[in-house]
Amino acid sequence: MRARVQEIVFDCADPSGLVRFWAGLLGGDPVDRSADWSYVDPPEFVRLAFQRVPEGKAVKNRLHLDVEVADPGLAADAVLGSGAVRVGGLVTDEQGSFQVMRDPEGNEFCFVTG
Repeated sequence: MRARVQEIVFDCADPSGLVRFWAGLLGGDPVDRSADWSYVDPPEFVRLAFQRVPEGKAVKNRLHLDVEVADPGLAADAVLGSGAVRVGGLVTDEQGSFQVMRDPEGNEFCFVTG
């Protein structure tokens, strides 16, 4: 059997707010299907969907997105005003650089080069 990823779904408290953060970062038009479900179709990427759940985020994500950018430090600076949070410092090695971030609801992602 061969399967294809249709969408990546984030559990969250505010689907409408979180979809706007990710649409601003990756592109695409945010869509609020209901008060409990929003999504965005970023160019050249799978749909990201956001569903309201009653519980808050309690631990580190077991899965995260690596978002390729020209300069992780500058990209981090650019999204801080959108509610993102920088986690630790910029890491650079022979493979490139990355900056760990959290979106407005605490979901980890990384800005990466390389």
